[in-house]
Amino acid sequence: MTEIAARIQQLKREKNALILAHVYTPPEIQDLADFVGDSLGLSRKSADASVPQDKIIFCGVYFMAETAALLSPQKKVFIPEPNAGCPMADMADADGVVKLKNMHPGAAVVTYVNSTAAVKAVSDICVTSANAVDIVRKLPQKKIIFVPDRSLGAYVAAQIPDKEIILWPGFCPTHHRILAEFLARVKAEHPQALVLAHPENNKNILDQADFIGSTGQMQKYAAASAAEEFIVASENNLLYRLRTDNPAKKFYPVTPLAVCPNMKKNTPEKLLNVLENETNLVSVDTAVADKARQAIQKMLELT
Repeated sequence: MTEIAARIQQLKREKNALILAHVYTPPEIQDLADFVGDSLGLSRKSADASVPQDKIIFCGVYFMAETAALLSPQKKVFIPEPNAGCPMADMADADGVVKLKNMHPGAAVVTYVNSTAAVKAVSDICVTSANAVDIVRKLPQKKIIFVPDRSLGAYVAAQIPDKEIILWPGFCPTHHRILAEFLARVKAEHPQALVLAHPENNKNILDQADFIGSTGQMQKYAAASAAEEFIVASENNLLYRLRTDNPAKKFYPVTPLAVCPNMKKNTPEKLLNVLENETNLVSVDTAVADKARQAIQKMLELT
């Protein structure tokens, strides 16, 4: 592994490449990345004009690499594993979203970034778990079609009761494997621990949380909190980042089932292969890209 890591660092410099990694990727990938973050942080980094590298290696799932390609069309974006998909993103299709929008004229289509470029292209604006509530509150429309995550959409609806939120029936299988009985058991084992929960969880998990937020917001909360113990209701690789950044604090998973198998498809060997051979280039049809980019740019402007 040491030889692979050294070779990756060497090629990264030679190829003028920036390595981005989501906090759900394996620890060995996070350690190799130039920047580790949540969807909003990675979107901002992808769009940052001051980043000098002309190649981006995106360690995550495919829609994330698509987003980077949309925001940096002048750069080449690669992904270590092109088959690292997102089940939630696959639960929404552009034709279905258009049909739903036609059923609700005047409604704004608000699409979670955990979606395909084609779905983003038929949306009015994108959001992340970090900014969804704030952006929906700022929109002038009183009726919102929220795609594709019903859990995040329901959380937004609870925060903004004066708006009508129409939910697409998608969800994150990883977060929905975090069950209330699992959380109750861990809370009984660690009664002093605060519960941090991602809004992709079911409501019965969120109702027990001391803090609800994106992975980036959970990181900030844990760092600033006077508490010393936390139960983390999210993908388990987030705990590696939390423990690394807060070595004096303790973090407990809710269940070993809270693992995204697609994020695990990112390996150092695949990352090295991309750097050596410049394979797995991510591209988006121009007509789709132009429309999808507008939805993401609107999000960044309002964030």
